Amino acid sequence: MPLGISVLMLACGLFSTIRSSPSPPSDTLSLGRLKNVSAAIDVLLEGYDIRLRPSFGGQPLIVEMDLEIASFDSISEVNMDYTVTLYLNQYWKDERLAFSDDSEHMTLTSDFAEKIWVPDTFFANDKNSFLHDVTEKNKMVRLRGDGHITYGMRFTTTLACMMDLHHYPLDSQNCTVEIESYGYTTDDVVMMWKADRHPVRGVEKVQLPQFKIIEYRTITTFQYLATGNYNRLSLSFRLQRSIGYFIFQTYLPSILIGMTGERERERERAGVRLSLLFIVMLSWVSFWINHEATSARVALGITTVLTMTTISTGVRSSLPRISYVKAIDIYLVMCFVFVFTALLEYAAVNYTYWEARAKKKKKKDKREAGDNFEMQEMRMSPIPSLRNRRRLSHELNGANDCRALPTFRMSPIVRGSPYLSRSVAHSQKRLRQYLKSQRREKLLKSIKEKAIYLKRKIPSVKDVNTIDKFSRFIFPALFGIFNTVYWCFYLL
Repeated sequence: MPLGISVLMLACGLFSTIRSSPSPPSDTLSLGRLKNVSAAIDVLLEGYDIRLRPSFGGQPLIVEMDLEIASFDSISEVNMDYTVTLYLNQYWKDERLAFSDDSEHMTLTSDFAEKIWVPDTFFANDKNSFLHDVTEKNKMVRLRGDGHITYGMRFTTTLACMMDLHHYPLDSQNCTVEIESYGYTTDDVVMMWKADRHPVRGVEKVQLPQFKIIEYRTITTFQYLATGNYNRLSLSFRLQRSIGYFIFQTYLPSILIGMTGERERERERAGVRLSLLFIVMLSWVSFWINHEATSARVALGITTVLTMTTISTGVRSSLPRISYVKAIDIYLVMCFVFVFTALLEYAAVNYTYWEARAKKKKKKDKREAGDNFEMQEMRMSPIPSLRNRRRLSHELNGANDCRALPTFRMSPIVRGSPYLSRSVAHSQKRLRQYLKSQRREKLLKSIKEKAIYLKRKIPSVKDVNTIDKFSRFIFPALFGIFNTVYWCFYLL
């Protein structure tokens, strides 16, 4: 095709002359230039087979890549994924499209990409993606004179990110962008990061509401699948969760004010409206309330318990239903234990108070009844009465001490009688029942003795206010120890 080559060279020379001319071209010259360039593109695509990769049958084609992070849109712990907007550029050389020296280049529309071979690049961890098309498709094809092609696009993708939430919300996560050729193995296409400049840009400008990127790196790996061996380009992000949001919304007391926009929706999803620390400290107020104010202390205790339950439900609703225990779960459970124990503390105070009053009343009634009985006996006949009472007590003691063992009498039975074996079996059954009852009585007596011993060891509380006084110091001290251990374990 000598004629085609001549036309192509003429068009390229004309295109170069026009580019280097300092004066603006005339309308006639511009029209002629456009016609020649269009003819040159038609000549390039004449006989071009889109089904075959460049250098088909020869060495593997090298496809270089770089990308720029436009924005991190969202990170979801529930779905374990994140959404990011990227500028992806791919570079390769197709000698079939060479038209002049290296200095010449043409920037073409996205429709040109449908007429030439392009890599079948895909994201291995992609869930959902779309190409931006406002105002036109965000695609670009730039063709250099020696056949080098730059193929760029802008799109938004939702990528899977398997998260380990054992330390949530004091955790850090690794999220990746996995780029791979879908059909071409390493025998046909070799992908690599752009070597002559930094392959990843825009990470330093990214702002995330709950995370900060503390590290990122590019990785090249090989995947050995049933259909062949593929190489994969990975961009790994190390995301550290910002604890400030959870400190002010979950751990420490906070004042909630009106919020609008995305921040409000995020906090609505979190479901946290009061601080756990504030609720736990609020439950300690009951230690300073008089123990006789039952309605006030019970209402305060039940309110804090129900509030803790609501907070726990709200926090868990923003997380996936995973089986293992998270750091926030431990803190929620311990806060609930402290709040519930504060309610039980009042139950102990109330029980001790009324039990002491009941004992005093019982002793008083018994003493008054004894005095009345003595006075009545003294009026009637003091000496005979005392004598009769002493004799009666001796008789009662004798009756209690004389516990006769059960007898197993048997009526005379003639040897060889058919009722002999039945009578022996009945007697043995009665003996077993008696021994069983004796063991039961012995066990109950032992338990009763141990209970009395423990009761004697426990110091008696003469003033129920002592329980509240000790609780005012014990509860904050234990909660402080728990927080010290908790934060040292998960942060250090």
